[in-house]
Amino acid sequence: MAKIKLTKTAVDAATPQERDYELRDTTIPGFLVKVTPAGRKTFMIAYVTNSGQRRKPAIGRYGEVTVEQARGIAQDWLAEVRRGGDPSAERTAIRQAPTVKELFDRFITDYSEGRNKPSTVQSNRERGKRHLIPKLGHLKVPDVTRADIADLMKKMAKSPTSANRVLAMCRKMFNVAEVWGLRPDGSNPCRHVPKYPERGKTRLITDGEMRKLFEYLDRAEAEGLEHPFIILAIRLQFEFAARMSEITELEWAWVDFDNRRVVWPDSKTGGMSKPMSAEALRLFENAPLVVDSPYVCPSIFDPEKPMSAYTYYQGWKRILERAGLPHVGTHGIRHRSATDIANSGVPVKVGMALTAHKTVTMFMRYVHTEDEPVRAAAEAVTRRRLNVIGVEQQPPAPPSPPVIEPPSIAPIIGSAPAILGPDGKPLGFEDGKYASRTRVGNYRPFRHRSGENRTLPPGCKRSEPEVADNA
Repeated sequence: MAKIKLTKTAVDAATPQERDYELRDTTIPGFLVKVTPAGRKTFMIAYVTNSGQRRKPAIGRYGEVTVEQARGIAQDWLAEVRRGGDPSAERTAIRQAPTVKELFDRFITDYSEGRNKPSTVQSNRERGKRHLIPKLGHLKVPDVTRADIADLMKKMAKSPTSANRVLAMCRKMFNVAEVWGLRPDGSNPCRHVPKYPERGKTRLITDGEMRKLFEYLDRAEAEGLEHPFIILAIRLQFEFAARMSEITELEWAWVDFDNRRVVWPDSKTGGMSKPMSAEALRLFENAPLVVDSPYVCPSIFDPEKPMSAYTYYQGWKRILERAGLPHVGTHGIRHRSATDIANSGVPVKVGMALTAHKTVTMFMRYVHTEDEPVRAAAEAVTRRRLNVIGVEQQPPAPPSPPVIEPPSIAPIIGSAPAILGPDGKPLGFEDGKYASRTRVGNYRPFRHRSGENRTLPPGCKRSEPEVADNA
């Protein structure tokens, strides 16, 4: 192993031998060039990490980099080693880093399938295959930047709801990548990427619409206008402030008549238990039964299956039309029930137990502000203010403002029409030299008014003093 100062001349003079050999530089410890029997010359740097591991990574082939360029890279790497780094391990980690597609596949199998519901797993898989992988699947996980995520969101601008769901999935996926050591801590590229505003909003069923709806349900039940299972499902959803799937998939085995409770072993938010009201108990006791059907609201055509979402939605839509009500989705039933719970004066924690919400924020998203409580609150605030200022009743309405007749136009005085005031004298005509041209419907700016006593605006030509021709 010869030691010489590596220069271009020295490297060019190195000839191939039967086996590999190295020429080490005398100025930079560890900097060397490796010569192979085939004549290939590769610059390398040998160092020992702080943990005692020996490394000898390649810098580049001679011809691709010059001697001075290789020496500069070697100096930078040695400085990084002195700071406790390991350039060779970092390069290896970058080469072996998985792509976004590989991370997504691992995220689905190792994270989502063990923690999410099957429907969520399927939705994540479809979003990844449709949007994420075609755009970012080829990138290495450490190379994904915030600009890449923002560009992905921009391309999905026409479907803002789907874009927000993809962003939420990517945020969780890159958080898990940090846990797995595939990205540095706090480097999630989805951070600070804004979501799109979602304009979809569930309309609140008003009090008048509620009365019309239940009047039609009573008439339809008495006259057989609608299928009894659909009517039962709608009434139960109102009673339990439930989701549609929690009613259509409800089984008799979950109904505990002794303790007056209904226990769902699984739902969107996990298992839950809700008490029965007197009306709910009446609905269950009077519900039609189908032999050998485990469901409270079975399918109309196949009692061994639960009622489909399509059947329930079309029935609800038809009932709204026949009751003469504007359309609202079936989730509007849950919003209306949550609003009734909140306006009943029960504690928020009790209301969350009735709706099976996990957070106060989500519970309040379902609570709508009705006009009557807001109007009553405004009246209460007004009464309190009047009591504070010592007024027992509301002050009378202010009198109507007097109607002022427009001033009459006098005959032309001089070169301009004058406006007469209440005393019959022309307005702005006090010294016999000026009459304003400003009148109703004929306003003119300052510089267009005339009169000897009108001061001209500075800077105009007429304001400059005239100079005699013979001066």
